[in-house]
Amino acid sequence: MERILYFPGCALKDQARGYEEASLAALAKLGYEVKELPRWNCCGTVYSLAQDELMRHVGPVRNLIRAQEEGADEILTLCSMCYNTLRRSARFVEDPESLRRINAFMDDEPDYRGGVEVVHLVQFLEEIGVEKLARAVVRPLHGLRLAAYYGCTLLRPKEVAVDHPDRPEILERLVSTLGAEPVLFPERVECCGAYLTVPRPDIVRERVGEILRSAGLAGAQALLTACPLCKFNLEERRPLGAPRIPVFYVGEALAWALGVREIPAEIGKLLSTGVTG
Repeated sequence: MERILYFPGCALKDQARGYEEASLAALAKLGYEVKELPRWNCCGTVYSLAQDELMRHVGPVRNLIRAQEEGADEILTLCSMCYNTLRRSARFVEDPESLRRINAFMDDEPDYRGGVEVVHLVQFLEEIGVEKLARAVVRPLHGLRLAAYYGCTLLRPKEVAVDHPDRPEILERLVSTLGAEPVLFPERVECCGAYLTVPRPDIVRERVGEILRSAGLAGAQALLTACPLCKFNLEERRPLGAPRIPVFYVGEALAWALGVREIPAEIGKLLSTGVTG
């Protein structure tokens, strides 16, 4: 089996544990041995917009050093926010002067030499290819109208986007490969409100209402996301009157189709085969 080094991040060990378990089971079915990054630490969650704030890059770069110590030139992430933060810090230290300064700043760590690529699950699945994924599908999701909600951090800024920032197709290709019908809707690339859920839940409820109504009008029966915060907002900040569309993680849908996780009853009843597990 081919080995992949994996950075879980904090949410995947807590409220999004089901996302991690389903994704790792699916990758094992595809023939990949997933090794968790030793001594990983929080990535910092939000990338700093300050140009000269080395402290905010310490967490991400330490994780890149841990990958370097394992002899890896690639590290896999599942959480879109972790992906965004790690990938952007990796790009930050591509500049030789920035790399020199952060290595000098972290004098208790080995020097980071650069070159570790941060890859999100959806990119990794794209690299595996449609043919291999399709051969592994044992329980196609026929009859399910599935809409991908990208949100912000998979697509912005464009330098780290997993696909076109305004017209992405990468998740829709995956949905089709799993046997479901991909549903496009206008709000799929718009922000859910993110951390405003704490100080301004009213704004988040407004944004979530627009997203859910947009998906509902397009005919979506379920939503897919790769972001634990997006999932929380879409479920917990749903305003009165907005469609009750269930929200699942990308890795969960993958695991259903590959037959390594039971299909929830609410999804099973929508499938043309009527299979629930």
